[in-house]
Amino acid sequence: MALNRESEESSMDSRNQAFVVVAEFEVKTECVRDFLALARDDARHSLADEHGCRQFDIVQLDETPARIMFYEVYDDRAAFDAHLQTQHLDRFRAGFPALIVAERLVRFGRREPA
Repeated sequence: MALNRESEESSMDSRNQAFVVVAEFEVKTECVRDFLALARDDARHSLADEHGCRQFDIVQLDETPARIMFYEVYDDRAAFDAHLQTQHLDRFRAGFPALIVAERLVRFGRREPA
């Protein structure tokens, strides 16, 4: 019986963990508004159309308003890989390069339950 309980607990832990993506962009000052419009389109469609997308936050840093960060949470890597194939991400990818100064390296992690 202990083996079943451990298996159930292990299964529950894997469901509670999430795949996290952190992307960061330095946007041209005069293009922040257009960049945010593209980002909102991607975020809204990710949340509405992708069952594996749990959270998609767009963060504009107070001290550097032209630095925009995305904090995205997916069920797992497979859900993020599905996100990479979407039309809304294609729209974002097509539009953002002309609006930025630099794109930081995308970081990946796991969110642990509190």
